[in-house]
Amino acid sequence: MKITRIATLLAFSASVLTMAGCKDTLDKIDLTTANEDLVFQNEQLAFLNLSYIYDQNLPNWFGQTSIGIGATNPSILSEEAYGESKYFEGTIVQNDVMDIGTAIGATTNYGKIRTINTFIRGLERSPISAQPRNQLKGEALFFRAYRYFDLVRVYGGVPLVLTPLQAVGEEARNEAYLPRNSTTECFNQITADLDSAIAYLPGKWTATGTWGRITSGAAAAFKARVLLYAASPQFNPSDEAARWQKAFAASQQARTLLTANGFRLHTSFDQLWFEEQNNPEAVLVTSYNTALGTQNKKSNEYDNGTRPSYTGTRGGSNRPTWDLVQAFPMLDGKKRGESTKYPYSQQLFYKNRDPRFNKTIAYNGANWPLNGNTNYKIWTYLRGTTSVEPSGATNTGFYLRKAIDPRLGVNDVQYAGTDWIELRYAEVLLNLAEAACGVNNITEAYTQLKAIRQRAGIEAGTDGNYGLQANMNRAQMFDAILYERQIELAFEGKRFWDLRRWKKVESLNGKRREALIITLKTTGVPADFATTRDNLDIDQVYTNYFTLAPRVLDTRYAINWKSPYYFFAIPQQSIDNNPQLIQNNTWGGAFDPLQ
Repeated sequence: MKITRIATLLAFSASVLTMAGCKDTLDKIDLTTANEDLVFQNEQLAFLNLSYIYDQNLPNWFGQTSIGIGATNPSILSEEAYGESKYFEGTIVQNDVMDIGTAIGATTNYGKIRTINTFIRGLERSPISAQPRNQLKGEALFFRAYRYFDLVRVYGGVPLVLTPLQAVGEEARNEAYLPRNSTTECFNQITADLDSAIAYLPGKWTATGTWGRITSGAAAAFKARVLLYAASPQFNPSDEAARWQKAFAASQQARTLLTANGFRLHTSFDQLWFEEQNNPEAVLVTSYNTALGTQNKKSNEYDNGTRPSYTGTRGGSNRPTWDLVQAFPMLDGKKRGESTKYPYSQQLFYKNRDPRFNKTIAYNGANWPLNGNTNYKIWTYLRGTTSVEPSGATNTGFYLRKAIDPRLGVNDVQYAGTDWIELRYAEVLLNLAEAACGVNNITEAYTQLKAIRQRAGIEAGTDGNYGLQANMNRAQMFDAILYERQIELAFEGKRFWDLRRWKKVESLNGKRREALIITLKTTGVPADFATTRDNLDIDQVYTNYFTLAPRVLDTRYAINWKSPYYFFAIPQQSIDNNPQLIQNNTWGGAFDPLQ
């Protein structure tokens, strides 16, 4: 059993359980309204309400939060996938990025922060004994850090609210007119909350029903991610060494805590998604389940929405571009066109690639076990101008197969319970590699990249470098790490944020993302090809029967990212709501998000 995402009202859940089990309380307290004395009477009631905080704050697939920019699938904000977006059209205006919000509610960042602060205040007044109280507080502090980081990476510094403000009255309104804290103050508060979480939380939860709860290692790994952002060019354009040192120390701490508690790289790059209990690679998890007929059912939409629609689902989303397909290295770890052992051929683009290629990309003619059929092959080619796909043909020529469970039958896909892994051990190692590079520890960076590539199945080579260039300098190693992240973490919601924190989104400007159109030739093709193709040699099929041609997907515009987007504008509605807020200097104001 794993912790499920319980969407229940904070006050209501507590009052119901208290009414059910506490006769003395019934004699003394008015239960028509629930208060903190009721909610925090014991650990069980407090945890029920903490479950609401989990439900409010854990991200969905691709790391989406449904708030502001978090409502956009980040895969379309890079070369990974095609999708129209204001961010890439270059038409963002001041009021477009509403992550900061203007009201308190369950779906806004500050509404969620208020709930967390209220929970922490209640714990501090509760009779719960010290150890469980501190553990509950550690989990809440983690989520407060998570929420503030979500704001800071979008805008820079924001007002830090660490206690619940009063809700009504003129005085309360004036107290809520808080100025923005500096970006440095925000990063300091985030790391302080995470340090407390690390101190309070266990390295591993072992009791039944605790899978998915935040551990000390998860808090440390998230702290390492936060400090890596703080050290990256978006926040650290002068390349201050002290910031890289902090990120390196945090990454070392995360690895130490996690490995001491059994976390490691899963033995399988593709199967790691389907080990739902005690998954050694799953550091920060959003749990889903297939508990049909129960109020706690929480099935994900990813699997059902990603498969080809003609396999019996409503799928066809999250289609990889030709750009991503070409990005994968060859089997020896060298980039396409750089390998002497495995020369690249566009006609046979799938041949001799990094093993992660076949575990991420579903291409025309590939064997892709679906609906329990281990011999299933997918075909996406055109016959003339018409796709052979019965319905909903892919517009890129490819499908995404990462984290698609081949065991699910067509009637079960809509109830997939595969967990979303927001932060996995592979990222911990990649973060460590990048921070190590930041402090000029190139040897450590090599060690982590080689571990990732070894697990992937890339050939070690005679030099044991798994295709990595030997004797890289700092700049070359940074590029190699970002490239490894692009491949290892493809379609995991990381690429856009990596490009943004490295201020490299503009490197895509002028680009038009591409599909690959595969067309069956009109001559020389066996008449029974459609019925015999599954049994033919795939190389011969591509060589003799198909023509391949890239096609532009961005027909209306080329990518046009603008430099002010590295720190988005505070919306005018928020400034009108709180006149103490000062606009970023990149949008005409006086606030410096780099301070």
